[in-house]
Amino acid sequence: MKVEIDEETCSACGLCVDTCPEVFEMGDEIAQVIVDEVPAEHEESVRLAAEDCPVEAIIIE
Repeated sequence: MKVEIDEETCSACGLCVDTCPEVFEMGDEIAQVIVDEVPAEHEESVRLAAEDCPVEAIIIE
């Protein structure tokens, strides 16, 4: 699984970082993905972060 953050949409609320810090971190202005491929053990957390994102900025491929 791959995941990315829509830079135009991200509101930097930090919810994704709280939900899955193994995959997301806060950058200077928005959240960032810190892995190329989401490890299998974190896929469920990434899906939860995407579902809970208030601005739907997390894109799962």
